[in-house]
Amino acid sequence: MAIYIYLRVSTSAQDTQNQLHGIQQYCQERGIEPDMVVEDTASGSVAWNVRKIGDLLSSMVKGDVLLAAEVSRLARSTLQVLEILKFASERQVSVVIVKNGLTFDNSMQSKITATVLGLAAEIERDFISMRTREALVKRKSSGKKLGRPQGALAKSYKLDEKRFEIERYQKMGINQTAIAKLVGVSRPTLRTWVIRNQPPATDIQR
Repeated sequence: MAIYIYLRVSTSAQDTQNQLHGIQQYCQERGIEPDMVVEDTASGSVAWNVRKIGDLLSSMVKGDVLLAAEVSRLARSTLQVLEILKFASERQVSVVIVKNGLTFDNSMQSKITATVLGLAAEIERDFISMRTREALVKRKSSGKKLGRPQGALAKSYKLDEKRFEIERYQKMGINQTAIAKLVGVSRPTLRTWVIRNQPPATDIQR
C-alpha cells in the first residue's frame, strides 16, 4: 500500500505550506508515513483528468491512499469532485480529506457522504440553470440583445479544447445552458459548436 499527499498549488507559497502542514500533522498523529508528495500547479478549473491528480489516480492501485487537505483542493466544482471520487472508488483507492476527517472508500459511510455530494451536485446544476435564466431575463428587460454578438463565432472553435469535458457533461445528462456556464461560454456559442461537431447524417438518416 502506498500513501500519497496531494497538494494543489496556488499562487501563494504560504497556502501550499498550510496544506502540507495540516496533512503532515494528521499523519504524525496517526503514525502514517507518506511515500510521496505530489504538487499540482494546474488551475482547479481545468478538467481533473488532465491534471496531475488524474495521472496520479491512474497510477495508483488497490489499497493505495490519497491524502488531500480539503475537498476544494481536489477540484473547484462538486461535479468534478464526484467524478474523482467515483474514479478512485472504481480503482479501490481511498481518498482522505484531512480537514474534514472524511475517508472515501467502500464503506457505508462513504457511500452516504457521496450520495449527499451527489445531491449537492444536483442543487448546483439547478442553481446554474436558475442564474442563467435570471441573467437572460435581466438582459431582455434592459433592452439588450440576447444571443451571441456578431463576430463571436470564433469562440466556438476554442471549445475544441474542451471537447472531452463537454462530452462528459452531456453523458451526465446536464443541459446545454448549464454546460455553457461550466465551460465559460454563452449557450448559443455552445449550441453552435455542438451542431458543428455532430456526425454527418448517413443516407438512411437523410
